[in-house]
Amino acid sequence: MKISEALEQQLPYLRRYARAVLGSAAQGDRTVEAMLEELFGNLPEILDKPGMFKRLDSTIERLPGNAPSKSKGLHGISPQSRRALLLTAMEGFDTLDAGKILGVSSERVEELLDAAEIELTGMLTARIFIIEDEPLIAASLSQLVKSLGHSIAGIAVTRDQAVAAVLETRPDLILADIQLSDGSQGTDAIKEIWTHFSVPVVFITAFPERMLTGAPGEPAFLIPKPFKPAQVKAVVTQALFIQSMRQS
Repeated sequence: MKISEALEQQLPYLRRYARAVLGSAAQGDRTVEAMLEELFGNLPEILDKPGMFKRLDSTIERLPGNAPSKSKGLHGISPQSRRALLLTAMEGFDTLDAGKILGVSSERVEELLDAAEIELTGMLTARIFIIEDEPLIAASLSQLVKSLGHSIAGIAVTRDQAVAAVLETRPDLILADIQLSDGSQGTDAIKEIWTHFSVPVVFITAFPERMLTGAPGEPAFLIPKPFKPAQVKAVVTQALFIQSMRQS
């Protein structure tokens, strides 16, 4: 496979990682574009998936204005620990490849992940609202949220129900399914909510690639369905971290 074809295949996931690290779809996508421009200016003969993410991680660090990638914020989790958590839990890299991306040993990655686990126990608790029409998935998310020490502000199954309940409860974060059973969209609920107040949102979808095209208005935080508990933990933690940075 040509490098250009391999890059095209990995592009949605490069965007997902950059968006999550920076807490912004627009900023993440600009960083990916900058990495690609630099890469195509001097294309190597061989570039595997860890190599792509290593170049992206270096670009995230290098570009001005990417402060969230370098700060601890209120939750105290170090930048490398957060990125190690995202690379392993969200992007599925093992500790060896995550180490190659971060420029450290696999043993160091394990230390970073252990440190993140310890730091997570001391993080600020949050009230989280769930928009999900499938009862089993809603129950699973609720259990995961509580296992992280957070509380459930409420659960809604339709757009209108979600908007009304969120405006009443004012949660710290929302976990939102995109396609709801009554034909309404979780994205429409969030757009309406955002006209009233700003709240971080993690979208959950069976088709994440459709939300990672680089088009305007796509989300910063995205979890695939079916999800793994580690993915929810990593992305929720990062979303709350970004929010704490913006409020500090």
